[in-house]
Amino acid sequence: MPLLRAVVLPGLGAIAALAVAGRVMRLLGGDDPREDHAVRALQDAFGHRSDDGDAAVATDPAELIGPREALDRITRPLSWYSGVPQTIATGALWCGVTWLLTRDRRSAVAPAAVLALEATCFVASAALVGRPRPEGVWRPEPPHATSSFPSGHTAAAFALHGTLADLLDRHGARGARLVGPLLRYGIPGAIAFSRVYRGQHHISDTVAGAMLGRWSTAVVRRALMS
Repeated sequence: MPLLRAVVLPGLGAIAALAVAGRVMRLLGGDDPREDHAVRALQDAFGHRSDDGDAAVATDPAELIGPREALDRITRPLSWYSGVPQTIATGALWCGVTWLLTRDRRSAVAPAAVLALEATCFVASAALVGRPRPEGVWRPEPPHATSSFPSGHTAAAFALHGTLADLLDRHGARGARLVGPLLRYGIPGAIAFSRVYRGQHHISDTVAGAMLGRWSTAVVRRALMS
C-alpha cells in the first residue's frame, strides 16, 4: 500500500497528464508547430541545411567526419552522454558509488529507482501521444523509434542528476550548494538544448521531459530520502 500511494498512483497520474498534454499540443499546433521555426532558423544561422521539407539526417561524409562549428562541438557529446546505454551505465555506476560511500541501501537504490520511474512514465505516455519528430531540420543522428513527446533523454537527465543532487544534500557532502544547481539544472538543461538543436525534438518535448524528470526526482526523494 505505501508503494501504491507513493509511486504507482502518482505515476499513473503523470502518464495521463503527459498523454493529454501531448495530444492537445498535436491538436493545436499540428506536427510542424511554430516552435520548430526558431530551431530551423538557429540551425540555418550555423550553416546547417534545414530546408529539405522532411527531417534531413546527415548523409554527406563531410558532415559525418566531425563537428563543423561551435554548437555542434558542444551538443554532440551532450547528446551522446544522454543516450540510453550511457544513462543506464551512469545510473548503475552511481548506485555503486553511493553504496560504497554511504552504506545506505535506500540512498544507493535511488539513482536506479528514479530512472525506472521516469522510463516507465516516458514509454507509456510516448506510446499514447505518438508525436512525430520535427520536420525539415538538420539531424546528424537518426532518431529513436519512440514518439517525440516527451523527450526521454531530457527526462532521464533531469531525473538522474536531480537525484544525485538530492543525495549530496542528504549526506551533507562538501560543496553540495555549489554542485547542486549544476546537477539539477545546468547539465540537464544543456542536454535538453542539445536534443533540440540536433533536430531530435520539438522544444515542447524537452519542456515536458524536464517536468517529468523533476517530478520523478521529487517522488523518489519523498519515498527514499525523507
